[in-house]
Amino acid sequence: MLVEQSRERRLQTLLERLEIRIPHAGACAGPRWLEHGGESLPSLDPTTGNMIGEVIAADHAAFEWIVEQAQTAFLRWRMKPAPRRGWLIRDLGTALRELQEPLGELISFEVGKILAEGVGEVQEMIDVCDFAVGLSRQLYGLTMASERPGHRMYEQWHPLGPIAVITAFNFPAAVWSWNAAVAAVCGDTMIWKPSRQALLTAVAIQNIVNRVCRDHGEEGVFNLIIGSRDVVGEALLRDRRIPLVSFTGSVRVGRHTSEVVARRLGRSLLELGGNNAVIVTEHANLDLAVRAVLFGAVGTAGQRCTTTRRLIVQRSIAPTLLSRLVEAYRQVRVGDPLEEGTLMGPLINPHAVTTMMEAVRSAVEQGGEILVGGKARPDLGPNFVEPTIIKMPVQTPLVCEETFAPILYVLEYETLEEAVSLHNGVPQGLSSSIFTTHLQEAERFLSAEGSDCGIANVNLGTSGAEIGGAFGGEKETGGGRESGSDAWRAYMRRQTVTINWSDDLPLAQGIRFE
Repeated sequence: MLVEQSRERRLQTLLERLEIRIPHAGACAGPRWLEHGGESLPSLDPTTGNMIGEVIAADHAAFEWIVEQAQTAFLRWRMKPAPRRGWLIRDLGTALRELQEPLGELISFEVGKILAEGVGEVQEMIDVCDFAVGLSRQLYGLTMASERPGHRMYEQWHPLGPIAVITAFNFPAAVWSWNAAVAAVCGDTMIWKPSRQALLTAVAIQNIVNRVCRDHGEEGVFNLIIGSRDVVGEALLRDRRIPLVSFTGSVRVGRHTSEVVARRLGRSLLELGGNNAVIVTEHANLDLAVRAVLFGAVGTAGQRCTTTRRLIVQRSIAPTLLSRLVEAYRQVRVGDPLEEGTLMGPLINPHAVTTMMEAVRSAVEQGGEILVGGKARPDLGPNFVEPTIIKMPVQTPLVCEETFAPILYVLEYETLEEAVSLHNGVPQGLSSSIFTTHLQEAERFLSAEGSDCGIANVNLGTSGAEIGGAFGGEKETGGGRESGSDAWRAYMRRQTVTINWSDDLPLAQGIRFE
C-alpha cells in the first residue's frame, strides 16, 4: 500500500510539473486546446495495470478544426525563412532540456521503459532539435548544366504542407520529434496522432511545444489530435489536404496506410517491423558481442523496432557464446522500471504477454530449446515476462515473424555465406549487425551481397541508431527514412527551375518557327 501511495504521489508531482489536468483535452491546434470532444480514453500504467489518467478523444468536428488550423498556419509558416524556423526548434530543444527528467519519468510510467531509457528518449528529442537547427541552413538544391546556350538550370526545395505523424507506443516521444523537428524547419506544419498507450506523454509534449510557440507568436504549427482509428486515423489517411502521412507501427497497419494514401496519390513515409539479426563469427570479440546482444534483445523489454531478435552464431563458438549469454540473462533484473537497478520493465499490456507466451509454445513445438526464461511473471505485475533465449534447429516460419517481446532465437551456421542467407531470409529489413575482427568478413557483410537492411553495423548491436544517420529499412520495414542525412527531402517538394537569360528561344529537337 505504501509503495502504491508513493507511486501515486510521484505521478501527481509529474502531472503538475508537466501541466497535465485529468481528464485532459485530446485536441490542440497549438497552442489552443479544444475543450470538448468524444469519449474518455484511459492511460494505463503497464507496471501495475492501474489507470493513471484520462484524455478526451477528439470528435469529427475537432478533426476538421485541427486540419483547418494546420492549413492556415502552413500558408504563413512556409514563408518564414528556414533559419528563422530553426530558431523555434532551437528553443524547443532548450525547453526539453529543462524538463528532460520529468518527461522521461512520465514515459517510464506510461509505457514501462526503465527510467534511463525514458530520460534517454528525451535526449534523442533534444539531439534531433540540435540537428534540425543546423539543417535549417542546409536545405540545399543543385545547380545543373543546361544544354541550351544562355540558360541556367537548378533545383530547389519547397515546403510540402500539413503532414500527419502517427506514432507507436515504444518510442512515444522520440519518433514524433524525428519527424516534427525536421519537418518544421522544412516549412511544414504537423498533425500528430499518438499511440493510445501513450496519451499523457503526447499531452505533455504538446504543452511544452505550446509554450515555445507562444513565445514565438506562432499558432497551428504543431497540432495534436487523439482519437479512434475510425474518427481520426482513417480521416488522416484519406484527407487530400494532407500530402504526407508518416506512420510508425506494424506491417499490417503500415500496408493499409500505404494503400489508402496511395489511392489519393498522397505520400507515405513508413517505419514498420524489424526482425533484426546479429551474426557472430569465429573471429568475433565475444566480450563485445555478449554485451551488444544482451542490450539489443532485452532493452525496452524487446519492444523496439531495432530489437535483436535473431542470433546467428558460428557453430564452433556457439557453446561458449551461449553459455556466457545465458549467465548474463540470469543477472537481468526484471521489475518496476522506476526503481534503480531494474534492467527490464513490463510489456505494454496483457495482449503482448499472451502473444509472447504463444510464440514460446510455438517455438518449442517447432523443435526449439529454451535456454533461459520463457515464462510470464505475474508475481511482479500483470505484464511482466522473463527475457528468453530459444535455440532453433532451423529458421522456421515463426522465426521469420516479428514478435514484439524479449525473445532471442539462436541459429548456428558453418560458412559466412550461410549466415548471410539466414540473415536476409526474412521479410523485414531494418537493422543488422556482424561481430568480427576479420576485415574481409566485415566488408562482405557491408557489400551488395551482404546485409539487405537499411542499417548495417560492425562490432556493435542492432539498437542505438544515431540521430545524424537516416533511420529506416527495406522490404516490409517500409522503405522510409527519418532523422538524419538527407531524410529531410521526404518533407519537401522538389522543383526543377530553368531560366533563359538570352535573347533566343531554342526549341526541343531543333524545331524552328520562322
